[in-house]
Parts: sequence; structure tokens; C-alpha cells
Amino acid sequence: MDAPPPTPRPAGALHGAANGERPTLDEIRRELGDCQRCKLCSTRKNLVFGSGNPRAELVFVGEGPGENEDLQGVPFVGAAGDLLTKMIGAMGYRRDDVYICNVVKCRPPGNRNPEPEEVAACEPFLRAQLAAIQPKVVVALGKFAAQTLLRDSTPITRLRGNWRTYEGIQLMPTFHPAYLLRSPAEKRKAWEDLQAVMKVLGKQPGSRA
Repeated sequence: MDAPPPTPRPAGALHGAANGERPTLDEIRRELGDCQRCKLCSTRKNLVFGSGNPRAELVFVGEGPGENEDLQGVPFVGAAGDLLTKMIGAMGYRRDDVYICNVVKCRPPGNRNPEPEEVAACEPFLRAQLAAIQPKVVVALGKFAAQTLLRDSTPITRLRGNWRTYEGIQLMPTFHPAYLLRSPAEKRKAWEDLQAVMKVLGKQPGSRA
């Protein structure tokens, strides 16, 4: 029986991140390049890397780009993005103050769930982004973000609202804005999660999004 092939060593910026060095977001984006690492590259219009403050104390991580994000190359710009912008504003921030990115950087066709090999191809870049930014808090929006970062398959309904730690960074799992649009009664729980984040960051509660 043949031995499995060795795991390739990460190159460049990702290798630095794996060794505790802090690559810059620009270095990570250059290494990502015109990514062809999974089949999502064949259907995307634009790669959606992330946007916001490269020194943000607060980072939001979503699942993957939707149709509007794919067209514009910017994360969270559709209806769910409008809601996230309101949530960020209610926390006392502007979008430019925080950083927003996704687990996968290319839109899954028809907005289907990302497949495991797609997540695996993109995850090193997400982890490098967080290593570059070194935020105080990460908010994981929805099950794919929370489960990917935490290596935990617990449902988001049980993960949400409970502080966890990712690479020494405090992480709060909560519901994805797209889910909140479909289930507006859950907005109260999401706001409770965000208020807990605000308390850690020393922000005063504002009005609920």
C-alpha cells in the first residue's frame, strides 16, 4: 500500500503565517492571485478577498460570496450586507472601521453551501488574513464560519452566544445576516451576541439593527 503524498508546505505569505509571522493582507492577496485551487474558479466572475480596516480590532467572517458580491468583488453588499452594515452601525462602528471577509473567496454556484474541498482550499488564506490583522474579536457569521475556524461541528444554534477562542483571539459565533432575513425573530439573539462583543471591546450599546 502506497504511503499518502506529503502535505505540501505553504509558500510565501502563508508559510510565514504558519510559522507565527505576520504577513500583510497585500502579500496574502498577491499569493492568492488568480486562484485556481478549486472548481469554484470556473464559475466566478470576481474573487472576493475581503474589505475594511487592515488593523481592525473587530473582524466579521461569513460563509462565501453571493451574486452581488460576485459581481462587485466586495463581501456583503446585497440584502444580507445591508443588514450587516446596520448591525455594525448599531455596535458603534462604520464598515470602514472593521474588516469583513468570507471562508471561501469565490461564489458557490446558485449560492449552494461550500463543499469540504472548497473550504479546505480557501481556509489557509482566511487564517492568514486573521493572522495579518490580529483583531481583538472575530464574529463568525453562521455555521460555516464558526465550524471552520473552531474545527467544531456543533450546530450554530448551540454555538452562538458562547465565547470561544481562535488562535488566542476571542471568537463569538452568531447567526448569518441572510438567516436573520429569513428568520427575523432571531435578530434579538444575534443582537445579544453583538452586545457581548461590544462589552469586550468597550463599546456602548446603540439601537438594535
